[in-house]
Amino acid sequence: MERLYFEIPDIARREDAVDYIREFHQYGSDINGTGGLQRYLGNYEGWLEKLEQDYSRVPGEEKVPARTYFLVREWDRRIVGMINIRLCLNERLRRYGGHMGYSIRPTERGKGYNKVNLYLGLKVCDAHGIGTVFMDADLNNPASWKTMEALGGVRIREYYDDVYAHCTVVDYNIDVKKALQEHPEYENMICHVDDRFAL
Repeated sequence: MERLYFEIPDIARREDAVDYIREFHQYGSDINGTGGLQRYLGNYEGWLEKLEQDYSRVPGEEKVPARTYFLVREWDRRIVGMINIRLCLNERLRRYGGHMGYSIRPTERGKGYNKVNLYLGLKVCDAHGIGTVFMDADLNNPASWKTMEALGGVRIREYYDDVYAHCTVVDYNIDVKKALQEHPEYENMICHVDDRFAL
């Protein structure tokens, strides 16, 4: 069984991180959940500094504190996904964006990795006292919203967004503790060696 873990980005991952983004460009795929990495390909150190600022940020109407992780496969240490977790919401994020954005690299999709990505993300939210996670996705991106449903996500709204997404959007709430309690099977897919699961 393949196992995965969250890794806090550091300087040693520079080339791996750039390669991750290049793959999205190669496949013409949307990029989500990277904490803006795609804007820092020529300034990786600047991105790492931004992530530290994001984590210690005071909540405001423009930005909120957030944590970004690489989702890493244990056996080859490949970055297979990323996730950006907002640790609280402002009014804008309550309308669109929610607590999390995530992605799996194009060549690693269809393997169930994003369910583990979201499960680990919910563990982070639980550790930060977030009881209900709000997430959204484009209706034409079923891979994303089916992942939410797999972890107990309840669809609360479907609407056409003409401000941010310019498409039909579906909103979900996930009861964090319930999701973690009802899906212990994902624990078997998490690597706990060397305390790699870092909150």
